[in-house]
Formats: sequence, structure tokens, C-alpha cells
Amino acid sequence: MKPIRKAVFPVAGLGTRILPATKSMPKEMLTIVDKPLIQYAVDEARAAGIETFIFVTGRGKDSIEDHFDLSYEMSDTLEKRGKTTEQKILAETVPPAGDAIFVRQQRPLGLGHAVWCARKIVGDEPFAVLLPDELIEGATAELVEAYQATGGNLVSVLNIPREQTGSYGVIAPGAEANGRIEVTGLVEKPKPAEAPSTLMLTGRYVLQPEIFAKLEDQKPGAGNEIQLTDAMARLIGEQPFHAVPIGGARYDCGSKAGFLVANLVMGLKRPDIAPALKTLLKESGIDLG
Repeated sequence: MKPIRKAVFPVAGLGTRILPATKSMPKEMLTIVDKPLIQYAVDEARAAGIETFIFVTGRGKDSIEDHFDLSYEMSDTLEKRGKTTEQKILAETVPPAGDAIFVRQQRPLGLGHAVWCARKIVGDEPFAVLLPDELIEGATAELVEAYQATGGNLVSVLNIPREQTGSYGVIAPGAEANGRIEVTGLVEKPKPAEAPSTLMLTGRYVLQPEIFAKLEDQKPGAGNEIQLTDAMARLIGEQPFHAVPIGGARYDCGSKAGFLVANLVMGLKRPDIAPALKTLLKESGIDLG
């Protein structure tokens, strides 16, 4: 099997759920503590062995490209001031030259279309897809590990209340073995009463390049958009397809409540921030113990 070396990050969306913050700033550049969301996704992919990072952008997303570029002025200033720690933090955000590639999705035709826009860069090899507004630590590494055992296509899933299934893509599960669930069907935003399970897609995928041929002629689905879920469903039966329940927490940072919770949780995980954060919360009448 070919290794998973490339990852696609669809970052062309408008982020309307978190307006007005996203009026002039890409949602992917909103910070969780002190790192933008897109940096968390890239770090997750890098930890899974990804070498090439493909960003599918749109108008008004130039700051994402700038974030992953060298900042000569800031680096020079930090060096002159002897701020070596800050220099190291800055350097860690920049992929090696040529490893970050940007392509435009010229029209907002859906997630499936965004992934299709990366087809010529991905080429004839399997690849990962990460939706940056979903903050999930370690999910891509879990998929890559499962891929080495099963091959084919894989998705990360999370069990949710049935009444929420109408907001997500949901799998139809088959046999389960070794922590992996066979996927026998995929449905985008089903009515809760008709959902084949309560296992939702969390925005982490490992896909075979044959998905591009499916996306080429995929008809619009839910929301009148070209849905990645619909194209993936057409691969079932042609190639192995499995789901892997996520091992860690998941934060929907495309929603205001999820964004706030992610900031609080990630801040409390940081030894350099947690003590002061707990003190400030206690002073505000919130005692976390």
C-alpha cells in the first residue's frame, strides 16, 4: 500500500456560524488560546506523518498563506531582542519550502468540490482530509494506523444523540473488529428517525484517489452542494471502507459555544497558562476545583 503522505485542508468556507468574528478574518485563523485553528490541524497531520499540506482556499483567505510563510521582520526583531523561545515558536509554524501548497476553490460548491479542486496536486495516491474547524487531537494518526491494517478508505466517527443526526453525515455500520467498524453506507444529514446509526462523521478522512472520479460527476446533494459524503458512499463495495471511533475529545469550533469550550479546555491543559486561568475563573465565580 502507498503511504499517506499528503493532506487536504478545505479552508474556503465563510464561517457564517461564528459571525461577526469571521466578517474580515478567516474562521481558520481564529485562535484557540494562542494558535489559530488551522495550525492545530496542520500539527495533527504532521504528527500522523503527513509531509505535504494542501490548502483549498477562497477569496479573503490570504492570511492563511501568510501564516505558513516566513516572517522576516518578526524573526529579525526577535533575534535582536534575544527572544529565542519566541523564535522557536515562530519557526515551528512554517513547513519546509514547497511542502505547503495553495489552490483556489473559485466557487462555493460544497466540501466535495473543494476536495476535488486538490486532485492534480494529490495525484494517484491516498490522502487525508482534515476540516480545521473540528479540533480533534490525534484523530488523523488513528486513521493512518488503521489504514496500515485495512487499506481502503477510512473515516473518524463519534457517537452523538439521535436528535443531532440531522446536522451531520452518518454511517451505516457493519461488522466491528479490532476497534474498526465496517461502513456499509453513508447518509448526509438524515432525518433523525431515518438515520442508520448515531455515528457521525467528524471531519477526518483517509481516502483513495478514486474519490476524484466520483466527485467529477457527483450531483449536488444536501444544501444543493456537492457533498463529499455522497461521493464516498459510491466507493462502498468497490473498496474497503471502515470507521474509527475517535479516541479523544472533539470540539466544534465552527460554533460559538464549541469555540469557547475549546479555548477553556486547551487553556487548562497548558501548564504555563492553567494556574493563572484557574485563578481568574475562581475570581469570576467559577470554581473548577
